[in-house]
Amino acid sequence: MNQPSQSVTPFLEKISKLDFDRYYTPVIRIICHIVVWMFFSVLLFLNYRVELHLPFDSSFLLTARGTVNNMVVFYLFFYGIVPKMFKSNTLGVVLLLIGLPLCVYIWLSVNYLQLLAMHSLGIDIHSGPLKNVVSKNASQTFAKALSFENVFGNAMLVIYSFSPTFVIKIIFDITRLFNRTIYFQRQTSELQLQNLSIEKDFLKAQLNPHFLFNTMNNLYGLVVKRDPAAPDTVISISDLMAYTLYESNTEKVSMEKELEFIRNYFSLEKMRYSADKDIQLNIDVPHEVQHILIAPLLTFTFIENGFKYGLKSNGQNFLKVHIRFVENIFYFSIENDKDAKTTGSHILGGIGIKNIKKRLDLLYPDQHQLTIEDRETSYFVSLSINLT
Repeated sequence: MNQPSQSVTPFLEKISKLDFDRYYTPVIRIICHIVVWMFFSVLLFLNYRVELHLPFDSSFLLTARGTVNNMVVFYLFFYGIVPKMFKSNTLGVVLLLIGLPLCVYIWLSVNYLQLLAMHSLGIDIHSGPLKNVVSKNASQTFAKALSFENVFGNAMLVIYSFSPTFVIKIIFDITRLFNRTIYFQRQTSELQLQNLSIEKDFLKAQLNPHFLFNTMNNLYGLVVKRDPAAPDTVISISDLMAYTLYESNTEKVSMEKELEFIRNYFSLEKMRYSADKDIQLNIDVPHEVQHILIAPLLTFTFIENGFKYGLKSNGQNFLKVHIRFVENIFYFSIENDKDAKTTGSHILGGIGIKNIKKRLDLLYPDQHQLTIEDRETSYFVSLSINLT
């Protein structure tokens, strides 16, 4: 399962956890807009008042004019032009290409209309470097104010004027988009984990009935023969059933418990065969590493199939299991003889094998290697799992 595991900075991690839909309500949105406009208006006012040494009323007047220009351009662009960009591919490309020049024309148009209105009211700047700026601009015609020379000459100044709010809006929208993307990725990951858990439970539910059926048959055979080992066998079966029904319901168990289960099951099955059968279980796992966790019952189907389909040929009967643990790699192999008349299609492609393959893919993606061979006189299975 692929998960969104890319490393992000602590800052981006904090952003990804913000709940924009909860906190960014319409009221908060309006407040944020007001605060941003006030902030940039104060900076513009200080520029006129401190840098250009204009009187308070003139600074306030020019600040109000510039803020209105920027607000008109901002809201027309982001709430008028931008939504239309995504409705049509062709129209979107056109609007994207003319967006910036259009913003410059809108800004200069609104600026001209404001200066014209101020001039008609007798308002002007009477001192400082911007003396008579209102009357000078109002004396122009609209065509002159929006001529190519005037637009081209003032383009950079106009862009500098409205760009700060544009940058903040773009950064905010990117941040919100990032937040929502991470949110949906997490939702998808949680859903995948839930499906994985359901699928694993379903696979083990298919496994347990097979085990119950076979172990009950073993016990029946011992009771019929009045074997004195029957009481001990009942206890062994009880331990095995407790493991498969309860302890194995967790995603991982200690290797020690899994190995104990294999030993009990192996000895239980071995009792059914005569001493001339070559049945071996070799476990080479140091005691100090047996606390390492592993998914339960991954090898059980192979061992069960070994007893079910092996030890029945006319030649040498054998079943050999080897388990090792080296450098965090769990190694398991089993080989058993086969009847020459038996085909491996129903064994190698059985539901138990398919379930094991699926569990391995879910639990240890890219961390395991499974080999199943239908040899001339035997079946061979090799499994290695990286448990780091």
